[in-house]
Amino acid sequence: MIVVMKKGAPADAVQEMAARVEELGMKAHVIVGTERTVVAAVGRESEADRQTLSSYPDVEQVVAILAPYKIASLETKPEPTVVRAGSLTIGGGIVGVIAGPCSVEGPEHIIEAAKLVKAAGATALRGGAFKPRTSPYSFQGLKEDGLKMLAAARDETGLAVVTEVMSPQDVPLVAKYADVLQVGARNMQNYTLLEAVGESRTPVLLKRGPSATAEEFLLAAEYILNRGNSNVILCERGIRTFESHTRFTLPLAMVPYLKERTHLPVVVDPSHGTGVASLVPSMCLAAIAAGADGLAIEVHQNPPKAMSDGPQSLTPAIFADTMKRCRKIADAVGMTLGG
Repeated sequence: MIVVMKKGAPADAVQEMAARVEELGMKAHVIVGTERTVVAAVGRESEADRQTLSSYPDVEQVVAILAPYKIASLETKPEPTVVRAGSLTIGGGIVGVIAGPCSVEGPEHIIEAAKLVKAAGATALRGGAFKPRTSPYSFQGLKEDGLKMLAAARDETGLAVVTEVMSPQDVPLVAKYADVLQVGARNMQNYTLLEAVGESRTPVLLKRGPSATAEEFLLAAEYILNRGNSNVILCERGIRTFESHTRFTLPLAMVPYLKERTHLPVVVDPSHGTGVASLVPSMCLAAIAAGADGLAIEVHQNPPKAMSDGPQSLTPAIFADTMKRCRKIADAVGMTLGG
């Protein structure tokens, strides 16, 4: 349920309410909005609990949350969440652009890539130091050395770093170097990992699993939110269907669908969503038109020689042209590309 505090309720009254919610055996999440503050009470509740909390003088009303995802729901927080991490802003009318190679391949390569994508309009650098691969014989990433290279690229360019974390024990290490922790599609329902990134307080980019429903996706985000990390970005990266002309099927209807149900910002990854570089620019334009708060795009200086995902990576020149076109679409729908 949601305890809606009266406008102007003092901070001590809000904290008192949160403490009372905890005393009743529920978990309290204080959410400060532009107009009012609410206390989301998550757990088993009763009519008696609602009546008890309604009786406090600084409480305007107590409302049941109907959605199974309590903290992620628009019922809890009507205002859209804006996530900021260094140079990256996602939401609030700003379309953040996360770009770079699929994998960190070396220090000179990642720094050059960072400079190229920044010059074209990217506001964050992507690159995998830990790479979950279908085959155990494929390139698995440079691990901590790759993280250090990403940090060096950030020092050189000022771009925020977005990179994947694969296990709970690696969260402190990756958070030491990264500005945003990415939870990949394969780990969307790795609940111990979700709880670990939720406790880290570093912003999280959560990718939808290739077979996950919208509700499962939002409930995965709920694991992170429930551990206290409010800076969660949802990423639609395509789902597995019967179709074979693309690597995955990119359902852009998910963008407005999610925005009708959650306050969390939504990013689209057209690189994984199609797996075909020639389709990525069009899907970038369509994603912004659909209301996406950001894009995650793979860019490589020489895609045929990329150590992973070369066929879906844009060249720097095509990426720069795509950004010019995306800026026009963003302007047309009342948004700003990159800030």
